[in-house]
Amino acid sequence: MKKNFYAIALACLGLGTFAAQAQDQRASSVDLSSQMPTRQCATMDVLEAQMAADPSLAKRMAAVERHTAQAVANTANRVNAIVTIPVVVHVVYNTAAQNVSQAQIDAQIKVLNDDFAKANSDASLIPSAFTGVAAGTNVRFVLAQRTPTGAPTTGVVRRSTKTRSFSSNDFVKYTSKGGSDAWPASQYLNLWLCNLGQGLLGYAQFPGGAAATDGVVCLYSSVPGGTASNYNKGRTATHEVGHWLNLRHIWGDANCGNDLVSDTPTQQTSNGGCPTFPKVTCGNQGDMSMNYMDYTYDACMYMFTMGQSARMDALFASGGSRASLATSLGGTAPRAAAATISAATEVAMYPNPASNVLNLTLPQTTATKGWSVQVYDLRGHQMKQAVYNGQGQVSVAQLPKGLYQMTLTDGQQTIRQRFEKQ
Repeated sequence: MKKNFYAIALACLGLGTFAAQAQDQRASSVDLSSQMPTRQCATMDVLEAQMAADPSLAKRMAAVERHTAQAVANTANRVNAIVTIPVVVHVVYNTAAQNVSQAQIDAQIKVLNDDFAKANSDASLIPSAFTGVAAGTNVRFVLAQRTPTGAPTTGVVRRSTKTRSFSSNDFVKYTSKGGSDAWPASQYLNLWLCNLGQGLLGYAQFPGGAAATDGVVCLYSSVPGGTASNYNKGRTATHEVGHWLNLRHIWGDANCGNDLVSDTPTQQTSNGGCPTFPKVTCGNQGDMSMNYMDYTYDACMYMFTMGQSARMDALFASGGSRASLATSLGGTAPRAAAATISAATEVAMYPNPASNVLNLTLPQTTATKGWSVQVYDLRGHQMKQAVYNGQGQVSVAQLPKGLYQMTLTDGQQTIRQRFEKQ
């Protein structure tokens, strides 16, 4: 298993040789979106470049690791509540094909929610050797409904660019450089979809980095239904968001390296394609090649572990570097009237998450017909299998696992609140 954290906390910040292609500040003009034989993630290259440019980054990341170790060790105070993160998707396109559709964006958000909740259908493929440590996480995602200034939004920003493709130099994160400026990192996950050159599928920024570049970049064709062969099921975003939530590559970016997680087996290097389990390296019982933080095809990665989940939770604990996201209003639509706001504060939903029945405590109403209740998925489709009995209970047993929005109205006021079906 893994070495003691304190022995490697600082050593883990010393990285291997920075790839020459990541030093090149010129964006390639070739679209290789359907020609990648292996997964290419530039996250560690970007980290080394950022450390070279900002010597204080290593200290900030070391502080994040100290807090993470303390939070993981202190199980009594571990965050167990669901944290729903507002996502703003920056679609930066040079051609019509790169202008990712709303349907594909919605599908990408669903993949993130399914993967992080262990609600993905292929979780059934996890080998028996790892079923005991496979886990859902407490992180969920929703497209932003409120801008930083409080205005309504779809959560999608579209920018036409003259740049034919971007590299890992972060130009895509600046409007002045042909990209799209980040929204406040303390309130949103910024996800850029664009054409990446140099054979890249994506890259992310670890906690502790600069706010102006915080977020995740993914090849536009890696979203569900995209044209990146073997990498078009949305798992590039799952992998890169894992980095954004402080997960390392599972092989620790070294020969039999350390990913700072105790329940992932040490493995020699990355795995590509679809390995047959067990592939034994470093004296393990088999590489956990199906982990989202390896390099396998999208169809062959389908699990996080409890240890990885605990590392994510640490970011949202008191003093955690992403704790402010837990209270962000970015995923809540602005209220049109004060009356609606005050009414919403009188509504209670329990239990939340719910498995069978969601109980409601509703404010009194003078309307003759009382309250009506409808449930919608995050794409706005009404879920008619969720039935309100008129007496404060909504049957949700027939809903698939995931996040939903409930709309309650008495004809005079409307209340919208989110809940999770587990």
